[in-house]
Amino acid sequence: MQSSPENSTCQKAYITTPIYYVNDVAHIGHAYTTVIADALAIYSRMVGYDTFFLTGTDEHGQKIEEAAKARGKETQAYADEISGKFKALWDDFDISYDKFIRTTDTAHKQGVQFAFQKMFDKGDIYKDVYKGHYCISCETFFPKIQLVDDEFCPECGKPTSIVEEESYFFRLSDYQERLLQWYRDNPECILPKSKRNEVIRFVESGLEDLSVTRTSFDWGVHLPAEIDDPKHVMYVWLDALMNYLTALGYGTDEVRMDQWPARVHLIGKDILRFHAIYWPAFLMSLEMPLPKHIAAHGWWTRNGEKMSKSKGNVVNPREVADAYGLENFRYFMLREVPFGGDGDFSQRALIDRINSDLGNDLGNLLNRLIGMSGKYFEGRVESDLVEKYYPAELHAMHDSIDKLEPLLFEMQIHRYLEELWRPLAIANKAIDQYQPWTLMKEGREAEAMALNGLIATILANVAVMLHPIMPKTTDTIAAALGFGITEESYRHLTKERELLAPFTVEKIPPLFPRIEEAVLLEKAEKQPETAKKETEKETKTEGVALIGIDQFFQTSLKIGTVIQAEEVPKSKKLLLLQVDLGDGDIRQVVSGIKEWYSPEELVDTQVCLVANLKPAKLMGIKSEGMVLAAKDDEGLVLMRPEKPKKTGTVVS
Repeated sequence: MQSSPENSTCQKAYITTPIYYVNDVAHIGHAYTTVIADALAIYSRMVGYDTFFLTGTDEHGQKIEEAAKARGKETQAYADEISGKFKALWDDFDISYDKFIRTTDTAHKQGVQFAFQKMFDKGDIYKDVYKGHYCISCETFFPKIQLVDDEFCPECGKPTSIVEEESYFFRLSDYQERLLQWYRDNPECILPKSKRNEVIRFVESGLEDLSVTRTSFDWGVHLPAEIDDPKHVMYVWLDALMNYLTALGYGTDEVRMDQWPARVHLIGKDILRFHAIYWPAFLMSLEMPLPKHIAAHGWWTRNGEKMSKSKGNVVNPREVADAYGLENFRYFMLREVPFGGDGDFSQRALIDRINSDLGNDLGNLLNRLIGMSGKYFEGRVESDLVEKYYPAELHAMHDSIDKLEPLLFEMQIHRYLEELWRPLAIANKAIDQYQPWTLMKEGREAEAMALNGLIATILANVAVMLHPIMPKTTDTIAAALGFGITEESYRHLTKERELLAPFTVEKIPPLFPRIEEAVLLEKAEKQPETAKKETEKETKTEGVALIGIDQFFQTSLKIGTVIQAEEVPKSKKLLLLQVDLGDGDIRQVVSGIKEWYSPEELVDTQVCLVANLKPAKLMGIKSEGMVLAAKDDEGLVLMRPEKPKKTGTVVS
């Protein structure tokens, strides 16, 4: 890392989420990013850093204009409505942001115009004519070489359209070598490191100048008055990315500019290129310092399936938080998946985390302390003899606590929580090993009291370091242990390794009542809730998921005869096949095999077809199955029966 809070002389922490696009309401991906940022901000404040946490909404662009029109609303009114829902959700979730920015804010627009003028005066922005492929959904131009099948967006898969219009361009190509040098000099500027390698490969392939204005719509930031070209509005990504500066007063009052550069920009992996290439290039042009870390997380699925409105399986974060508890949900999201990887949401997995990690390990330990201290010492807990009787356990706990801080800012948050749970295991093992009930029978009251002090000290340290993830829960634990979680208590307990002052433990109800069944109704669970746990689990070998024989036979494979084949117009890869599966079942199949087979040589031949796939559309054509093929360095071949078989024969 460039620096970490523990060894840095810079006492500032500027933490940002992406500003969320107001074309729809918040889902679990938005909540995941925001909760991570909130955890970093709470931690930074707790350790004493001058912290500024920014979130907000991105409200300009053609997609917003069209979404408002489709709903029969004025664009600003539509943006106000969706932005308000995001803000209300974060407020209900107690997200501790310092500023909620909107790209329709007057100060933001003024700051963007100031930056545009500065880049224009420098010669980094010039006027020309653009002709190329534009994806409305991604608000992005793509070179032809990046398109799928010369037409489809490489990001979202939707068709692009040819756009030819006058445009202002940013000289992105001039910054190619400076960007590569930045990546080389700062190996952790992009996290996880695998994402940095992706960005480097993209930049090394060559950067083209970037179109940064549009004239075909009006909903955006207009150019500065000095340029006097009113038909142009700024490219939505130039507008949006500048929020990280304008939120600090860039181009207006400069009131918080001392917070720059950002310590962490948290984003989803789908917008990494904009943040890791365009954004640092814009900053270089403006002669501004670059952010320390750009951290890109993965996507969420549900029960192993991609989320979509049509499937009805989009995870609504408010519903989950209401059903299972907000802080339990926060813990699950940050513990369940390694940062950068894709995560899967299932109620079963969430329930297991609540019952096991939170209930059995953490909650039960607090209950044991309350019970032991109450039974033997009228609730009194003293820690002054812990070092004498239990030095190994105390030192092992501190060893784990000392490892935590770097993990958090390296975005290894799942490992942070794994390591934080080790002291809980130490504490539970100590109770079972030293048996306070035996110590009391043998008249070794000082050792029993010291054991209570050890448990309380471990719980206190865990509560402090868990505070960024579960702030209200840990406040409750700390109060039961006779202290409050503050910058001072953080320093005394975790840095100076002080023991708790004598206190009387407060009796509180169990923090994590056991959950037996799923609370939320599912349209269709992927597997029955009553299935045996061991058969539900996937194991993995060399990165490949192993499945049971019953899962394999859910796939219907049949021998089909191609009765008609033709090329798909305007496609270099696709053929349209009519495949007979017998008994009058004729399937229309779109297949990307044109490079290896002509339509003529396929007619009256047999193929192996996956017959129970859900219909899908490719280039607007319905496809009702998939032919099986194998591809290696020498090309592609279709999987066919060794000898002709009856049409419709099942492959098993």
